[in-house]
Amino acid sequence: MRLMLVHPSALMYSEIFLRLEPLGLERVAGAALAAGHEVHALDLQVSSRRDLDRDLLQFRPEAVGISLNYLANIPEAIDISHAIKHVLPGCFVFFGGHSVSFIASHVLDQARGAVDAVLRGEGETSIVPLLTAIRDGGIGGVPGIVTADGFGPGPRLMEAIDAPRPARHLMRNRRRYFIGELDPCASIEFTRGCPWDCSFCSAWTFYGRSYRKASPEAAADELASIAEPNVFIVDDVAFIKAEHGDAIAAAVEKRGIRKRYYLETRSDVLLRNTDVFERWAGLGLKYMFLGMEALDADGLELYRKRVSQDQNIQALEAARKLGIMVAINLIVDPAWDTDQFRMVREFALSVPEIVHLTVLTPYPGTEIWHTEARRLTTRDYRLFDIQHAVVPTTLPLGQFYAELVRTQAVINRKHLGVAAVTGAARVLARNLAHGQTNFARMLWRFNRVYNPSRQLADHNRPVRYELPLPVHSTGGSGQQPLFLHTRAPAHARQAGTAPSG
Repeated sequence: MRLMLVHPSALMYSEIFLRLEPLGLERVAGAALAAGHEVHALDLQVSSRRDLDRDLLQFRPEAVGISLNYLANIPEAIDISHAIKHVLPGCFVFFGGHSVSFIASHVLDQARGAVDAVLRGEGETSIVPLLTAIRDGGIGGVPGIVTADGFGPGPRLMEAIDAPRPARHLMRNRRRYFIGELDPCASIEFTRGCPWDCSFCSAWTFYGRSYRKASPEAAADELASIAEPNVFIVDDVAFIKAEHGDAIAAAVEKRGIRKRYYLETRSDVLLRNTDVFERWAGLGLKYMFLGMEALDADGLELYRKRVSQDQNIQALEAARKLGIMVAINLIVDPAWDTDQFRMVREFALSVPEIVHLTVLTPYPGTEIWHTEARRLTTRDYRLFDIQHAVVPTTLPLGQFYAELVRTQAVINRKHLGVAAVTGAARVLARNLAHGQTNFARMLWRFNRVYNPSRQLADHNRPVRYELPLPVHSTGGSGQQPLFLHTRAPAHARQAGTAPSG
């Protein structure tokens, strides 16, 4: 079967700081290729709608899957679906991905027939059964399927993540993927899932609190196959298990692989497994993203980080000793007043680390979705991008954005201003010498992308597609389960029984 996979356009944040390859889409493509299907892929982060229109006519897919890991992309995806049905009426169009998995039936209703199905959960396990069912019938039995007729069997959770390998060769314009100065940059997955339960995050509810590890040999083999000199390790929390991080490092050392790495982890994991991070620093680990989220104990408790203020400070000191540059994430509470924005600016200027700001956003699948959704001031999908306020702000909304952008601008000048750029001249020269302009472009795009007028105006755009409110039930068949995936009991897995949702 001819399958086309599409990743939607970049969001606001990705216009400046990063643009990552669609690793999940590449893995789904890998599963379909391994089963003998003909696969075409297009990433609208780095390609245009004209490319999509041309490819539809030339490739004439029998099925098109659109990846929806981000709520803000849903309106674009629905519009694309209508365009596909206009050009290829018989084409089977389906959605998949993290965010759409939590609101599948609602999105199907909004698409008004332009979307034939939504695949909930991990796409690697369902793509081949789906393509078989499209050809032979029986689509209602595909794991994770949701159609106009209702829900099929629950999504299947992969027991191992070594395969399928990402079909990276399908992606055009790979040189446009980057994160900060790591330009160009590929992505890789060493582990999947997160055992923590932060109130703002849906990773633990999506994966049913499962945590799976790639084998060290498979991880090193995949790293060796990556052409890019820079790699972003996409794990929700890197190196939770010290022995696993050490085993991959040993396999990488044995193969003599040299890359520069960027990863995400937690302060307590860094402190507990400092030796592992030191070993990876020797292998090329240059940057890490630490989700501190809050500067005070009340905020840490609200977000259920299970990390203390002291641990966060100690983690920053540990990273400095290792020579690893840290990007700190802080969550901006819409309840902040001018004093709290001022305190964040003072903190950002007092530490050498990069500080990123994301606006607290209730997403389906998170705990705060159920506690805050009734307070939503907008249900416009496009504003659910962690850069807009979607619940009431203490400050007038225009002033909130003015303070937010003012704070971001202070941080921007610290790291991307004239002095910082002068210090990064060697990096710039190296990237430009290799034809890489992503990092250079981000240095002067801030004011064009981030400005209060633009963000405020976004709230006044006509809204065609709105996010549904959560369904609350006291029990029975109408109650929504907490976890999207569930794991079969250990004895069933050992006997070869597939887990179901």
